[in-house]
Amino acid sequence: MSDANMLSDEELLRYSRQILLQQIDVDGQLRLKQRSALIIGLGGLGSPVALYLAAAGIGTLHLADFDTVDLTNLQRQIAHDTTSIGVAKVDSAAARLKAINPHLNIRTYPQGLDADSLAAAVAAVDVVLDCSDNFSTRESVNAACVAAVKPLVSGAAIRLEGQLSVFDPRLPSSPCYHCLYGHGSEAELTCSEAGVVGPLVGMVGSLQALEALKLLAEFGEPLVGRLLLIDALSSKFRELRVKRDPACSVCGTTHD
Repeated sequence: MSDANMLSDEELLRYSRQILLQQIDVDGQLRLKQRSALIIGLGGLGSPVALYLAAAGIGTLHLADFDTVDLTNLQRQIAHDTTSIGVAKVDSAAARLKAINPHLNIRTYPQGLDADSLAAAVAAVDVVLDCSDNFSTRESVNAACVAAVKPLVSGAAIRLEGQLSVFDPRLPSSPCYHCLYGHGSEAELTCSEAGVVGPLVGMVGSLQALEALKLLAEFGEPLVGRLLLIDALSSKFRELRVKRDPACSVCGTTHD
């Protein structure tokens, strides 16, 4: 079994291009090896997130998705392939990730997560990546992250538009997901209803993975208090500042 307190010669070679970066170096790579992440959803966003985090040397990935692979998924969900149709997404993704990096430890949640199991799953990791496709799940994940004081990397994409932000309850100034979106809309469309282009979810998922690496290896400036908006039709990026709401019913300090 690999020693969590050191990098083997094989690991130093595997991650050498990453270790060359002064912002990461050996110390940052070792931090990645010692840390864990929970990915909620192994679809269009979760696929690139999982692939890049596994390749980067995260020690443990927790994968949560209750769904199975469908033919319509393959246009964008790059962790799966045609032979995976009908297979649980967590199992399909786990096999792919292990093929990329045999050092990776994986825990799967194929039944989805209810309130209690979600709270336990969030508390067990160092960072959570919300790659789900519905508002109610995002709200539940956000509340669990606030309660457990765990950073949340949240991404979304539909049609030709994407969004990305980081919510870090460890920081007093950080907003949470609810500060930004409030109660949302129960009529929110999904990709199966409105459509989405594959490279867009790949872009958002890749950026989510990058933000997670910054949080775990402790380098750079995570996207806290900022919302990145992506317009794929015109290839334009915009950034909005987001402040914490003192009256937020999830993370606020002034609500009853």
